[in-house]
Amino acid sequence: MKVDPPAGGFTGPVKRSITIAGHETSITLEPSFWLALDEAARLRGLPLSALVAQIDALRIEAVDPPNLASALRTWALADARSASE
Repeated sequence: MKVDPPAGGFTGPVKRSITIAGHETSITLEPSFWLALDEAARLRGLPLSALVAQIDALRIEAVDPPNLASALRTWALADARSASE
């Protein structure tokens, strides 16, 4: 079976600034993750910063919390998988 590159090709990460609980932070993610998070926020009727804040709060409660970018990637992938079921 042949493997194809993703639509739009391979792209490097993009840094964005987001305010979480009144604090500005920079997060670096690949564009496909930003698109997935933007779409998830839109479907939930939330601003992107509110979705990120909710994911961050869940991340902090974890036994061994990953960094925020890893948590966002993991959440976005799990959300996409659950949406396709």
